[in-house]
Amino acid sequence: MDIGLIGLGRMGAGMARRWHRNGHRVVVTNRSHGPIDELKSEGLQGVYSYEELVQALPAPRAIWIMLPAGGVTDKTIDALIPLLSPGDTIIDGGNTNFNDDIRRATALKPHGIGYIDQGTSGGIWGLENGFCIMVGGEPEGVTRLEPAFRTLAPPDGYVHCGPVGAGHFVKMVHNGIEYGMMQAYAEGFEIMRAKEEFGIDLHAVASAWRYGSVVRSWLLDLTEQALREDPDLASLKGYVEDSGEGRWTIQAAIDLDVPAPVITLSLFERFHSRQPESFAAKVLAAMRRGFGGHAVKTAEGGTVPPERTA
Repeated sequence: MDIGLIGLGRMGAGMARRWHRNGHRVVVTNRSHGPIDELKSEGLQGVYSYEELVQALPAPRAIWIMLPAGGVTDKTIDALIPLLSPGDTIIDGGNTNFNDDIRRATALKPHGIGYIDQGTSGGIWGLENGFCIMVGGEPEGVTRLEPAFRTLAPPDGYVHCGPVGAGHFVKMVHNGIEYGMMQAYAEGFEIMRAKEEFGIDLHAVASAWRYGSVVRSWLLDLTEQALREDPDLASLKGYVEDSGEGRWTIQAAIDLDVPAPVITLSLFERFHSRQPESFAAKVLAAMRRGFGGHAVKTAEGGTVPPERTA
C-alpha cells in the first residue's frame, strides 16, 4: 500500500525501512533534509514539504506522524488539514496522551478526515525484530490500514485495542509497567553488588537469569549486555529521565481509583536520580540530630559526632 510518513527519527526511520523492505511504497519527509536524502538513497521516495507529500500519495491517503507528543504534532496536523481530502487518514504513532487523540479525532471529523492512534514499542530494535503495535480507531479505518500495521509488527505483535485513544492508552500503561520492571531489576542488582563479601559477578548472574528464570526478559538481556561491556557501569551517570507516560499512567490510576504503588514509586525514583544532592535528605539528617543527637555528615565531607545527652 501507499504510505506517507512525517518524522524520521530513530523510530520513524525504522518504520519506513521496514515498510519498504516488505513491498510498501513509502513517501517520507522530515524537518531536516539529511534523513530524507539517506532514505532516498535506499530506494524510498523523499519529499521536502507537506504539500509534496500529499501530492505524491493517491487518495484515500494514509499519513503517519512520528513526532514529539504535544504541540509539535498538533501544529503538523493543523498544517495537513487544508491539504487533505475527505476519506484521508492521519495516524499518530508517537507517544501521545490518549486525551489528545480523542480531541484531535473530534476536530478532524467535520473535515471528513479519519484519525488513528498507534502505540509503538520496540525502539531501535524494531526494524529487525518488529514493533509491537497497539492501535486505537474506528474498525473500518483500522481494517483498511491493517496491512501496514501488520508489516510493522512481528507475528502476533499487533492488536486493535478499541476506539480512538485506546491504542495510546494501552501503550501508556505498557510504559508504566516498564518503569516498575526496570526499577525492580535496578534495585535487585544493587542489593547483590552491596554484598561485597560474596564478590558476586553481576554479569554472570544476569546471563544465567536469561535462561529458564522466571524473571527473564528483554530488559534483562539489555542489562546483561551493558554489564558485559562495562561491569561497573562506570561510564554511565545514574540520571534517569522520563518520557511522560509514567506520569500519565499514574494520573489515569488516580482518575480510575486504581492503586498503582509500584509504578508510582518507580517514577519518583527517577526524580530522585536527578538530584545531585537531596534537600529532603538534609532535612532528615537535621531532624535526626535534633531529636536523637545522631552523628551527621558535613557538606565538606567530614562527620559531626553524636551529641552526648545528660
